[in-house]
Amino acid sequence: MMEILAQSVGLVVFLVVGGLVLLLVLIVAGLYNGLVRSRNACDESWADIDTELRRRYNLIPNLVESVKGYAAHEKDTLERVVQARNTAMANTGSPESQARDENMLIGALRQLFALAESYPDLKANQNFLQLQEELSNTENRIQRSRRFYNANVRDLSNRIQVFPSNIVANIFSFTRKEYFEIEDAAVREPVKVQF
Repeated sequence: MMEILAQSVGLVVFLVVGGLVLLLVLIVAGLYNGLVRSRNACDESWADIDTELRRRYNLIPNLVESVKGYAAHEKDTLERVVQARNTAMANTGSPESQARDENMLIGALRQLFALAESYPDLKANQNFLQLQEELSNTENRIQRSRRFYNANVRDLSNRIQVFPSNIVANIFSFTRKEYFEIEDAAVREPVKVQF
């Protein structure tokens, strides 16, 4: 009888310990999968930003060509826009370095638009107006994508920092992502152009 009781107690202990181990494995797996989903959401939303930036890069040469015919003597401004575009397009670094190059490009584009204000014929050119509208829409999509990416980065950072997922994040070497902070073209001061 003692043997049966000892076996029963041993079986209960085994089942309890096995159940606790299984529960712990399920919790760790759930936390790990949540971290992976958050990291993948960051990567996917960064790809969305990249798509919109490429779209902007493709519009800029057409915009510069439209301005060239009306403001050929403004070569310096046009070259700055092209140089800023090429620098931003070539950047494959961190979100911080990409943001730095994007801010330079935004500044150059603002100078281009300020320049266009000085040429009434250019402002009335249908092709220029269409390109300007297209670029404005692209800027809006970039801002939406940036906000979405930064929200995903925030969520990943929270998962990496809060208990108990921080333990799993450390074990599996999850790292935080950088925010993508570029200046909103709409809130910057207007560029002053003097002739």
